[in-house]
Parts: sequence; C-alpha cells; structure tokens
Amino acid sequence: MNDDFPVNLKPRTLQKAQELNIKPGDIEEFFIRGSGHGGQKVNKTSSTVRLKHIPTEIEVRCQEHREQIKNRMTAYKLLIDKIEDEVKGEESEHAKKIFKIRKQKNRRSKKAKEKMLEAKRQRGEKKELRKSVDSSQ
Repeated sequence: MNDDFPVNLKPRTLQKAQELNIKPGDIEEFFIRGSGHGGQKVNKTSSTVRLKHIPTEIEVRCQEHREQIKNRMTAYKLLIDKIEDEVKGEESEHAKKIFKIRKQKNRRSKKAKEKMLEAKRQRGEKKELRKSVDSSQ
C-alpha cells in the first residue's frame, strides 16, 4: 500500500489509512503559495500543500516546513488523523490522548486541593495555640 501514496508514510500511519479505507485516489492535492512570515521565498514558491478527501469533504493545509515534500508528508498524516477523528470519534487516538491529559490534570488539582486544605488545618492549629488561656479555670 506504501507505493499507492505519493509520499513515504510511516507504517503506523499507513495501517491507520488502511483501517479507515482511505484510498490515495480519493485525495486531491493542491500546491499553493504560502502566506505569512518568510518574505520573498514564501511568496514565490508553491511549498504549501492542501489536501482534500473527497468522500468526507475533509480538508487539510500544511505550511510548517520550507520544503514541499515535508509539507506533503505532514499534510497526509494530518489528513489521516483528521479522518480518524471524524470516523471513530471518542475511540480515535487523538481523543484518547486528550482524555488522558484531562484525567491527569484532574488528578493534579485534587492533590493540590488536599495539600491546600492540610496547610489550612495547620494554620488553624497555630491560631488555636495563640489564644489566651483563661486563668479563672
């Protein structure tokens, strides 16, 4: 299947494309001029890659690198990941990573809350010791 795609993708990405039934013939490629920082080089060369998956109407544009070949590889990877998110939803790798990060952050905040409450208890105990002792008892 590696020969079908116009770029050499990693085996993991190729496997993902195969599972999602993504065919290279269903993808339209456009090479366009970039925009933004970079001056004349960006304005003169068509190094930006835009891919469109016709069946799902999902579009991806990549201008991360100076070289067209690198942008092309990155765009294909992004497109396959985006299609996976669309098809699998919460079962996609991207969604699982986001869930894991959120879970870790929740765990951290719970620990921080416990630490804060412990510090408050200690301050309360100090204040209790400062109170004047009543001599009439």
